[in-house]
Amino acid sequence: MPNLAPVVSEPSLKEHVHARGRDWVLYKGDSLDLLGRFEPQTFDVIFADPPYFLSNGGFTCQGGKRVPVGKGQWDASKGVEADHAFVKAWLAACQKLLKPSGTIWVSGTQHVIFSVGFAMQELGYKLLNTVTWYKPNASPNLSCRYFTHSTEILLWASPGAKGKLQHLYNYAAMKQENGGKQMRDVWALPKAGEEELRADGEGRLWSQLTPRKGEKALGGHPTQKPLRLLERVLEASSNPDAVVLDPFCGSGTTGVAAVSMGRRFVGIDMNDAYLDLSARRIKATR
Repeated sequence: MPNLAPVVSEPSLKEHVHARGRDWVLYKGDSLDLLGRFEPQTFDVIFADPPYFLSNGGFTCQGGKRVPVGKGQWDASKGVEADHAFVKAWLAACQKLLKPSGTIWVSGTQHVIFSVGFAMQELGYKLLNTVTWYKPNASPNLSCRYFTHSTEILLWASPGAKGKLQHLYNYAAMKQENGGKQMRDVWALPKAGEEELRADGEGRLWSQLTPRKGEKALGGHPTQKPLRLLERVLEASSNPDAVVLDPFCGSGTTGVAAVSMGRRFVGIDMNDAYLDLSARRIKATR
C-alpha cells in the first residue's frame, strides 16, 4: 500500500465522523446536508447508488421465496415530482464538488435512472456513457407478465457539458483489460477466481454475478454492489491517490475498492449499522 496523503477532512463535519482511518472517513448524516459543507471541486470521482424508490408494497424473489420489497423508509417513494426533486438536489450538490477533470457514476434501474439522466441534463452535466451491467443470476419475475429484469444502468458523466472535456478516462488500461479491443458499454464482469472468463483477445464480454456470500461475510446490504463493479469504475476513471466520494455508501463497497486500490475515500450514510459494516469491511482490506 502506498503512503497516501491524508483523506479529505472537513472541519465543519467533525461532529458527524462515524469512523475513519488515514485514507478514509465515514460521515453519518443526511447527504443533502453534508454535501453542502465540503469545499467545491474536492473530489475526483463520485459513485452514487441512490434510493431506487422500490419499497412500496411490491414483491420479489429471494432465495427462491416470495418476499416483500421493503429495504427501508429511505427507499420509499414520495411521488414522482418529490422523488425527482430529491434526485436533482443531490446531483446539484455533487456537481459542485467534482473537479473539472472528475466524473460521477450513478447506478440505477428503470425505476430511477431516467430521473437521474433528465436531472443531469437539466443541470448541465455532460453524459459520457450509459453503461449496462448484465446480471446472469437476476431474480426471476414472479408475475410472469414482464421480461426478467437482469440489468442495471450506470450513467457516467462529467460536471460540465460546455467547452473541452477534461475528464479522466484510462482508455489504454480498459482496452488492455478487454483483450486489446475497445471496451464496450455493456459489462459482464468476471467472477473472482474464474480465469476462463478473462478477456480472450476477441473483446468478449465479462461475467459478474451479484455479490456472493464471500462479499457479505461481515454483513450485507439490500442493494449491495459487487466489488468487481466498483473496481472497474475506479480503474476506468481515477488514478492512484484520487479522492472518491460515495454519498449513499451503504455497505461500503466503494470504500473497499477505493482503499484497496490506493485511492482515498469519503462515505456518507444515515444508518449506524451500515456505517459500522462499511468500517469493518474497509478495515479488513488491510
